[in-house]
Amino acid sequence: MLELEYPFDSAYIMKKRRSIKKTLLSDGSARVKKNIAVLGGSTTNDIVSIMELFLLNNGIEPTFYQSEYAQYWQDAMFPGEELLSFKPDIVFIHTTNRNISAYPQITDSKEAVDGLLNNEFERFRKMWEALSARFCCPIIQNNFELPLFRLMGNKDSSDYRGRERFITRLNERFYDYADTTPNFYINDINYISASYGLKEWSNPLFWNMYKYALCFDAIPEFAFNTANIVKSVFGKNKKALALDLDNTLWGGVVGDDGVEHIQIGQETGVAQSYYEFQSYLKAQRELGVMLTVCSKNDEENAIAGLNHPEGVLKPDDFIIIKANWENKDRNIAETAQQINILPDSIVFVDDNPAERAIVRAQLSGVCAPEMDSVENYIQTLDRSGFFDITTFSDDDLKRNEMYKANAERAAQQAAFENYADYLLSLEMDAVIDDFTPMYIQRITQLSNKSNQFNVTTKRYTTAEMEAVFESSEYIRLYGKLIDKFGDNGVVSVVIGKKDGDTLNMELWLMSCRVLKRDMELAMLDTLVEKCREQGIKTIKGYYYPTAKNKMVKELYGTFGFDKISEDEQGNTVWQMDVDSYEKKCHVIRIHGNEE
Repeated sequence: MLELEYPFDSAYIMKKRRSIKKTLLSDGSARVKKNIAVLGGSTTNDIVSIMELFLLNNGIEPTFYQSEYAQYWQDAMFPGEELLSFKPDIVFIHTTNRNISAYPQITDSKEAVDGLLNNEFERFRKMWEALSARFCCPIIQNNFELPLFRLMGNKDSSDYRGRERFITRLNERFYDYADTTPNFYINDINYISASYGLKEWSNPLFWNMYKYALCFDAIPEFAFNTANIVKSVFGKNKKALALDLDNTLWGGVVGDDGVEHIQIGQETGVAQSYYEFQSYLKAQRELGVMLTVCSKNDEENAIAGLNHPEGVLKPDDFIIIKANWENKDRNIAETAQQINILPDSIVFVDDNPAERAIVRAQLSGVCAPEMDSVENYIQTLDRSGFFDITTFSDDDLKRNEMYKANAERAAQQAAFENYADYLLSLEMDAVIDDFTPMYIQRITQLSNKSNQFNVTTKRYTTAEMEAVFESSEYIRLYGKLIDKFGDNGVVSVVIGKKDGDTLNMELWLMSCRVLKRDMELAMLDTLVEKCREQGIKTIKGYYYPTAKNKMVKELYGTFGFDKISEDEQGNTVWQMDVDSYEKKCHVIRIHGNEE
């Protein structure tokens, strides 16, 4: 819904929240359901109702538990039956500088202030660890906004007794904890409050009258930022940018003005704004965001513009360049198909409002933010939270190279008449083995991001995946695929739970970037081998349909399983006899970790 995309009208959202929710719930979208416990150090009702809108807009249907006013610590340390039976999928601790229990006094020694800091941090740390041990779910914790006043003036930022410095040091302790603790995320209200304006954000009227730690008008900004973390945790981030060129990556029209006259570089203010925007996009690429071009242009002119000596982005920075005179929605759909992602994983960036409107109308789920002037391009994309990072792996750093290698594979495929010969020509090797600690983060990330080739779409937190890894009740496999074009990284995960001599499959997923490469057969061959080693006689597979996983509806049937049941919702159960299985993959060499 465009009204919920940044930059949004906060007053409109606060006023129309009920009608917006009604519209969202009636749009027929498939959403994952999640329980979110909000433990507040201040009033949270309006925050929860607005956060719900942003989550619904991102494919998550939340049910909320709210602590009583300022009972966050008590609920965390001594949860009642309501919270225990709620079984949250995520816990959000909404505390602010109003909830710091003690600040330094001007007469305190440095040692006394250090002790105060340690006590305050330990109070929070014990709460986080109690929650983590009890609920084994992700925790989101606010950092602290700066104080509204500075008792010592400028010295408040540097003197050990200053409130500003105390809050800064406490935030640093929170960041160190987040840096070393999986499933723990900081909600950066320090940044959001500064961006909004601390004077308005922390207006004492709202605390004194309503026990709100921020002003009403700032609630949508706050809820939006928090919702971005939740959607990222549950794999709802975007994956790619489809970028227009003329007046988007540079000023002017390259076909009309010529390369020498487009605006990019350091010579003028406008040229520098485009230069900085390209630099921002280059940094996003280095984080793993896939860059593509979608421009109405002659390809020759597009390439010439991208090769401008003052430009930051070059043709090699893009996985796919669509520069032609086709409709842009068609080009975006083709781009999604070529890189094996869904169109709703793409953000379309174009200065032309008509083009944005057409793409939104034709491609459901594709975001096309309002790009009003180049000076605001970076802020618009950055604050939209399309690519908010909660987990980050080596595979993210290499994503653009991996997908570019896929394009090279597709080009080579065209030279072969026989598909099996093409697969053999790739010289593929797979490392398939039990989970290892170094890949747990990537395995968890895949479980939350893979939607199409995912038979159960079961999601795992890092803690839950670690519990599976440590349990003897499971057979677990990860798969890594390498070929002559490069390393695709960890691309497949299989988890089955043992029940006597039967293995019940809980998860079978694969990244779409290795579709049609027989990697699923290599995983199956290895799974059967592991089953035989552990005395498993029967494998049962389960398919649970979603809006996005239709491609694997008959996966177990293609493996040779027999369908033994199907209900009215399309959920199916499949079964295979391990002893009668014969190896299926003949184009990939399979290795274990030690090889």
